[in-house]
Amino acid sequence: MSLEQLYQQIILDHSKSRHGDGLTMVEAPEGATKGQSHQLNPTCGDEITVRVAVQGGRVSQLRWDGAGCSISMASASVLTDLAEGLEVAEFTHIIDTFRDMLRSRGKITADPEVLGDAAAFEGVARYVARVKCAMISWVAAEDALAQAVAGQQN
Repeated sequence: MSLEQLYQQIILDHSKSRHGDGLTMVEAPEGATKGQSHQLNPTCGDEITVRVAVQGGRVSQLRWDGAGCSISMASASVLTDLAEGLEVAEFTHIIDTFRDMLRSRGKITADPEVLGDAAAFEGVARYVARVKCAMISWVAAEDALAQAVAGQQN
């Protein structure tokens, strides 16, 4: 199996078995500050709401509800796996790295050591119309994270 086929399989698996899906079914951890963001991609019809809970300087939970194409749903699932347990600064770095890779139009090679399964979206960078699909949950998570961090400072 080639690396491209492996990446395609990761995306398919995550789009079918969504990790972190079910925002309304799970409460945020007790004592955590949280933020929530709703994003819409009118071009593709992707829609997602992401909640990020932060406790002790770490992402204690990321949950989401959404509907859309397999790329957007798989990306949200992968994001959940990456986010939980990371320090806020680490999570912010991963979001920035993912964004840079997707905006590169294929010029930046994904580092699986940094991005884990999110490296599977490297090929999406070559398709400008699909970049928003892969980024929508990450944009929502970034906004929700900023809200949660601001809530800790108040």
